[in-house]
Amino acid sequence: MKSEKSKIKRFTFKKVLKYFFLSFIIFTLGFTVYFFRAIKMPLPKVEDFSPLKEKRITLGNNFYGIKNNRLRKSESGLYELYVEGSPFETGVYNGKLTTELVKKQEDAFVEEINKMIPSKSLLNIMKYMTSWFNRNMDEYVPDEYLLEIYGISESASKKYEYIGKNYERILNYHAAHDIGHAVQNLAKVGCTSFSCNNSKSADGHLIIGRNFDFYVGDKFAEDKIVTFYKPDNGYKFVEITWGGFIGTVSGMNDQGLTVTLNAAKSEIPLSSADPISLIAREILQYASNINEAFQIAKKRKSFVSEAIMIGSAKDDATAIIEKTPSDCALFYPKTDIIIGPNHFQSNKLKNTELNKEDIRESSSMYRYKRMTELIEKYRKIGHKEAAEILRNKKGLGDENIGMGNEKSICQLISHHSIIFKPAELKFWISTNPYQLGKYVCYDLNTVFNSFPAMTENKEIYIDSLTIPADSFLFTNDYQNFKIFKKTENKIKTAIKNEKFIFSDKEIKKFIKTNPEYFYTYQLAGNYYFAEKDFAKAKNYYKTALKKELTTLPEKETIEKKLNEIQKNEN
Repeated sequence: MKSEKSKIKRFTFKKVLKYFFLSFIIFTLGFTVYFFRAIKMPLPKVEDFSPLKEKRITLGNNFYGIKNNRLRKSESGLYELYVEGSPFETGVYNGKLTTELVKKQEDAFVEEINKMIPSKSLLNIMKYMTSWFNRNMDEYVPDEYLLEIYGISESASKKYEYIGKNYERILNYHAAHDIGHAVQNLAKVGCTSFSCNNSKSADGHLIIGRNFDFYVGDKFAEDKIVTFYKPDNGYKFVEITWGGFIGTVSGMNDQGLTVTLNAAKSEIPLSSADPISLIAREILQYASNINEAFQIAKKRKSFVSEAIMIGSAKDDATAIIEKTPSDCALFYPKTDIIIGPNHFQSNKLKNTELNKEDIRESSSMYRYKRMTELIEKYRKIGHKEAAEILRNKKGLGDENIGMGNEKSICQLISHHSIIFKPAELKFWISTNPYQLGKYVCYDLNTVFNSFPAMTENKEIYIDSLTIPADSFLFTNDYQNFKIFKKTENKIKTAIKNEKFIFSDKEIKKFIKTNPEYFYTYQLAGNYYFAEKDFAKAKNYYKTALKKELTTLPEKETIEKKLNEIQKNEN
């Protein structure tokens, strides 16, 4: 009797187990089919594919054309691009003219991602997570930008199709800025901007300056493109960008409206939306004043929180649109000086817990105070004074806080630095490296009149208005900074690979290249900590804590290491 019951139990258990595994397999297969259908982005509908038949022609050394569209490399090192037409047409011509730059930019981006996430299996997981996260992004992005991105993607490299199809990849890259600064709260995106007007401006009209401190490795910032757009719809405009990217991070249109982005602290986004750079692009293309810019920002849902500084020649004023995934506010004080940090300032958003946390923990408020201090040093500010401010490497009270410190206005990581004179439709853009090379000046009216269909390979910037290179470039300090950067990468690699190749003498030599920077000592401490030489690590960590640290989390990271050492000693 017992034997019969146990047979029935075993049979029942096996049957349940069988049905469980069968159900699990069916569910897994079903979810897999759903997953890959869900993440597949449909291509936008194109009515006319004829632009794809057009060929790029060589007009001179580093000078190319397709119909009226042009790309040339200036002697300054900047690439100058002019494109016109319908969205798909503009994208196709952009991609064909900049095809080498698009591929080189993606190489640099993927290389940096591989450094940050060296595990192939983890990269694969991240790929699918990103695809799932961004699966509905095309529902938020305006059709014209999807078409333009599709046009560019036709010139993208096929070697990265393991990441995703060309169109999907290029579209997803437009959300990299958003995902980056949200997930790490992440990124090195501690940008600072300012606006001066009336009594504080040299000519009594708006002057706006900003550093775009979005850092994805040095290679990523090598090839900057100054792109002049003449779209079929909207205003003509210019933006500073890179290969394959049509979003706006810094730009000005022919109405004298300027747009710059400053990242703000954001919750980790849980669903896709419109990348902030494409919202900024829409503002640049379709707004002629502050109110129109604000109306566009309000109607779009963003991934993350961002402060969008708007300068307007028509309003003769500057305002900051503060946008979160769930709210939108306008900071419009109508004062002669406005500073754009990485925290919100409007009555509506400045007292949120996230914003107060950002002010307390980040370098944003420090840079706000430092920018205020620098502006007050000048009676009037013109383009030369603006460049001096944007290149300043000191801390509050002109204290030496180390080269590359995030609390400096010039952090020596800028993708670009730019100065606008909206009333004159002029702007100055920095040349490599960072904002240390000369700033060259362009006049929008002159460029749009002369660049299209240009056959003679000549400079289009205004040489007489060039701001010379920073004298810092020719100092021993700059040479030491270059050595510091190279050695920093070598030490990080040694720690990662657990190959302790540096002698005490070499570590001390490294310290001397940037002795006032807290991170110099933190990195030396990390090296000795990994080597399990805790006595030396402890000394370096303690020295780091005496320097000007960038953020509260950095301080807590070092203190955590010291606590681990203390536990080890006990």
